[in-house]
Amino acid sequence: MNEPATLLAEGLARLNLALPAAVQQRLLDYITLVRKWNKVYNLTAVRDSDKMLTHHLLDSLAVAPHVAAASTLLDVGSGAGLPGIPLALALPAAQVTLLDSNHKKCAFLNQAVIELTLGNVRVICERVEKLQLNQKFNVVISRAFSGLPEFAEQAGHLVAPAGVLLAMKGVHPSEEIAGLKGNFKLSGITPLQIPGLAAERHLVFLKAA
Repeated sequence: MNEPATLLAEGLARLNLALPAAVQQRLLDYITLVRKWNKVYNLTAVRDSDKMLTHHLLDSLAVAPHVAAASTLLDVGSGAGLPGIPLALALPAAQVTLLDSNHKKCAFLNQAVIELTLGNVRVICERVEKLQLNQKFNVVISRAFSGLPEFAEQAGHLVAPAGVLLAMKGVHPSEEIAGLKGNFKLSGITPLQIPGLAAERHLVFLKAA
């Protein structure tokens, strides 16, 4: 086992995520792809492979148990495909849509879908507040996209009636929660423990008021 594979396997064990060896390899292939494109497209400020594994892969996969029941998931401001691509690999039964308004990042996302043979993923290049679809999503998730009030205002129209907005945050976002108004309210907040990452992480749940 090479070092990244060992780190990934250990991290998954600590997250209590049992993923087949083939899926673990595709997760590593995804990180390789991000590193390759990062040289030209500046997809992420994280350059180190080990940090990509903890800060990106394991950080995204920590959310998997909380969205495992979702049949449809929209990743808003997906960027390099986070958390959407790791979640799509971990949850093959979910239909995942990656949304970003940056054309270079969308070019990468489309290439990742092809190279990783992600049959349950599609890419849309559009601003979230302008996106009009007939489909609504069980889960609409964002990672470092915007503040909670802006997220709810811009993405709320894409949530299915019984669905949820999920925001991946660092420290407890007390001020952002206090700023919530309109159609969405806080329904829960869960601290996340990311293997190999000392920083605080929280998953914020917003539901229609």
